[in-house]
Amino acid sequence: MTQNKPQHRELVAQGALLLDVRTPAEYHEGHVPHARNLPVQELPARLHEVGPTHRPIVVYCRSGGRSAQAAQMLARAGYQVRDIGPMSAW
Repeated sequence: MTQNKPQHRELVAQGALLLDVRTPAEYHEGHVPHARNLPVQELPARLHEVGPTHRPIVVYCRSGGRSAQAAQMLARAGYQVRDIGPMSAW
């Protein structure tokens, strides 16, 4: 990441969607405040729920694998995505 790119917290503060792509059970055990839960396995069928493609998305999961998958799907759909990997990176 280059120095001039906004950090993920700044992106969310500016209106980016914070997306937790873990399972609902994992989400309910704990999540980043104001994150929306949309499990990666449901993302293709629920992509319309993400909103307009001009709104940036910050995505995370437990360890980084699912967020990477979600980021690829979202990028292919035309979204600007910042994958922060594990929730602990928040």
